[in-house]
Amino acid sequence: MKKIIVIGCDHNGTQQKYEIIKYLKKKSFTVIDLGNYNEKIKTDYNDVAQQLGNIVNQDLKKNRGILICGTGVGVNIVANKCDGIRSVLAHSKLVASKSREHNDSNVICLGSWVNGVEENIKILSSWLGTKFGEDRHVKRIAKIESQFNKKYKLGFLNGVFDIIHPGHVDLINFASNICDRLVIAINSDISTKKIKGKNRPMNNENDRKNTLMSFAKVDEVLIFNEISPTKIINKIKPNVIIRGDDFNEKQVRQRDKINKNIDIKIFKKKPGYSTTKIISSAKRNK
Repeated sequence: MKKIIVIGCDHNGTQQKYEIIKYLKKKSFTVIDLGNYNEKIKTDYNDVAQQLGNIVNQDLKKNRGILICGTGVGVNIVANKCDGIRSVLAHSKLVASKSREHNDSNVICLGSWVNGVEENIKILSSWLGTKFGEDRHVKRIAKIESQFNKKYKLGFLNGVFDIIHPGHVDLINFASNICDRLVIAINSDISTKKIKGKNRPMNNENDRKNTLMSFAKVDEVLIFNEISPTKIINKIKPNVIIRGDDFNEKQVRQRDKINKNIDIKIFKKKPGYSTTKIISSAKRNK
């Protein structure tokens, strides 16, 4: 995957921008320079920040953005008003790295009056070198997105959903927070036995479907006979698939043959909850 960086500045950031571009090219980034190209020509930070935000939003998996003005404040405010953008005003390496780890920031704003170019390159390097921490942070990012707009039109969950427990409720709430409509596909009684054994499910497919349909946040529940949900995914073509953290994104995509154009969100499950544990506990307490 190409490493694409979009960079822009007002007249106060022009000199630093050119030095930062040199650094980025040495690191093998493809750089898209939106200007300012001449520090003697005054430019409004609003225009370049909005343009950069719109470009980064076109491919949030590939693109990241860098904005520079005198303090970094103006460009940061404008960038955060663009769809899909989580911009950070970073005057230190700690803030830069934590904004990636905790907030999955995709735009960084630097202040040319606050730090010299060498320090800003160190801050940028910290930002570029830090990955999103996922785990508990995924739920928080989803809440940010749901407070302003739903990122995805159609979300998809699948599983047995035999005995509904708090872990399932958290998963459903998380999924519904990032999409307009949520479809859940459940394994039929036949396929559940193949996965879980001859004594499962505890509740038949129709009861399981009706239970899930009682959730206000669930729009549709489908029953499928296959072990893998690949066929049903290809049929309904969701924008995002949500899974628990039994497997990582790469493993889920390969195992279920999920198209690269469909996003996958891995939800950090609440520890201690599982249908198998509930059944085992019930048997012990007989």
